[in-house]
Amino acid sequence: MNESSSVVELANALRNELDRYSPGGKLPSSRALVERYHVSPVTVTRALARLAAEGLVVTRPGAGAFRAERPSATAPAGDTSWQEVSLSAATAAESVPRSVDASGVLATLAAPPAGVIELNGGYLHPALQPERALSAALARAARRPGAWGRPPTDGLPELREWFARGIGAPLTAADVLVTAGGQSALTTALRALAPPGAPVLVESPTYPGLIAIARAAGVRPVPVPVDRDGVRTELLAAAFEATGAQVFVCQPRFQNPTGAVLHTDRRPEVLRIARAAGAFVVEDDFANRLGHEDAPPLPRPLAADDRDGVVVHVGSLTKVCSPSLRVGMLAARGPVLERLRAIHVVDSFFVARPLQEAVLELVGAPAWNRHLRALAAALKGRRDTLAAAVTGTLPELALTSVPYGGHHLWLRLPDGTDELALHSAALRAGVAVTAGRPYYCAEPPAGYLRLSFAAVAAPADLTEGVRRLRTAYREVRG
Repeated sequence: MNESSSVVELANALRNELDRYSPGGKLPSSRALVERYHVSPVTVTRALARLAAEGLVVTRPGAGAFRAERPSATAPAGDTSWQEVSLSAATAAESVPRSVDASGVLATLAAPPAGVIELNGGYLHPALQPERALSAALARAARRPGAWGRPPTDGLPELREWFARGIGAPLTAADVLVTAGGQSALTTALRALAPPGAPVLVESPTYPGLIAIARAAGVRPVPVPVDRDGVRTELLAAAFEATGAQVFVCQPRFQNPTGAVLHTDRRPEVLRIARAAGAFVVEDDFANRLGHEDAPPLPRPLAADDRDGVVVHVGSLTKVCSPSLRVGMLAARGPVLERLRAIHVVDSFFVARPLQEAVLELVGAPAWNRHLRALAAALKGRRDTLAAAVTGTLPELALTSVPYGGHHLWLRLPDGTDELALHSAALRAGVAVTAGRPYYCAEPPAGYLRLSFAAVAAPADLTEGVRRLRTAYREVRG
């Protein structure tokens, strides 16, 4: 039994026994609980902490744990129905309503029910995360002089320098802001660059979190189609001309959800078109360290080829390490950097220094490159396993491409397939998948599914997940 399950089981057992003790009554000592339940002292401490967080137990150092006093009677709940009128009135006055559909984001954040294979996850499974290296880095960081002091608002100079080197000239550490993850960086960028009501060009399909950010900021996402070579530049030029937009958000490397890499011939065109429109390109480079073992050399970030300050670059370590490593960056040159800095400071002041110090410890250790190599090999193997399972078990779902980077495959459904019905049937069959609809800010051209191969415990789960998906597909198609 692993440590986490031991904690849960002990907490449940103690919770069921609390009625034996009067309010304020003392529970058995930690030593007695260790002997009774055959667990470690650490497990006892964590189980009691869990009950204390629930308000069921009070722990007193040196005295022990006690059943909490019964809470006093609570006041009856008030009437919150007035909020519906108030929020609706505010929305009616806005040119672009800021009510947000977060379902596409929540689909990648919520853990599926027990027994359901997670093919919809947006993060690495713990088996792929550098947990030991992260723990060691955090422990070393906590011992650094000044680790718990206030960091510079722009971020630690050494970390900004490391991020800048990853992009390349002409950017330097002075052009970088450390942010609380990529989502925070994207939010800051859109708020800085687009006033409420303005159009913002986005790839179609694109990351649902970006669509949610845009609508929360009160801007209008306008789709620009992508193909296997990234955004279609002729349509990008037409979209700038038709809308007068001042911002285009794209993912040039391993685009989410298609996996496309922006073609070499299109890269200078994107910059030229944006510069001619007097517009910014927000480059979301979330997957720059997620190339697979068989990936050819990756193109440089767009920001490295940008001489005129067109590109606002966004990066993050979350996807390649852990969902809780909320450290990202914004990089830009020119007056726009000051606007980005102002919004970043107002929103979050700064990123916690211990976390920044831990990143420096992590990326400076030999374990960092070992992790990247092991991850590249593991992702390639999982990609091939999932692609083979789809083509061999469920060929009706067409693979749009087999990418050489990222976490996922993008599948086109046969015409007439009810995407939402298939999504629900898949859950009943024991596999969680991501419907394609949330990836479009306008009407989708067809039905799609996104399947992640990074969130499962082992490659065998991918094959079993597709088998369950086939069961669901046959249920929906009859």
